[in-house]
Amino acid sequence: MHLPISSRLLACAALVAPGDRIADIGCDHGYLSIYLLQKGIACSAIAADINEGPLQSARRNGEKYGVAHKMSFHLSDGVCNVPRDFDTLICAGMGADTMISILSNAPWLQNQQYRLILQCQSKTPSLRQYLSQQGWQIVREAILRDGRFLYTIMEVLWQPDAPRLTPQQWYFPPVLLNNPKPELEEYHQRLVNRLRISVTGHAEQADSAEVEALKYLESIVF
Repeated sequence: MHLPISSRLLACAALVAPGDRIADIGCDHGYLSIYLLQKGIACSAIAADINEGPLQSARRNGEKYGVAHKMSFHLSDGVCNVPRDFDTLICAGMGADTMISILSNAPWLQNQQYRLILQCQSKTPSLRQYLSQQGWQIVREAILRDGRFLYTIMEVLWQPDAPRLTPQQWYFPPVLLNNPKPELEEYHQRLVNRLRISVTGHAEQADSAEVEALKYLESIVF
């Protein structure tokens, strides 16, 4: 039976380590957890959502695809009401503000026993800023295409002694260059174009942080 899973979720699945116990926060239809269990990558899955409708959909799909016995289902705002016995937390399809709220409300995640896989939909520089300033390190990040949109996906570890990203690197962290793909150059150029429009549009009142970020981005050579 074919599982209609998106390229975004497949990219998240590719970062999960064999044998992981995962917590899929904002699970929606549950396809990510189901895929990881079907493929024998994850050994168990916590499926959590803030809304009852998606959670019931995930439960039905878990039963439909024969993996519900390896899943637990939790109505939860972020991780407030989920068990803590997992290895990898996955948040996919959320904006930075939502992810920051989830992490801010769960300081117990600041522990080296947990790993984060975050697929951010919007305001990604704000998410990188938060992670770095709080002591999280982005150890892997890649650009993925889903339709006409480009998104980021990152693997994050709690490493409070790691060097912090600079404000310029919030826009384009060096770790991105470890995974060169055609989408990476396009992502970079889109950032440059957006910042140029913003900086030139405001002329003398241009945001100094954006000016410095633009200079940094323009200095990157592929």
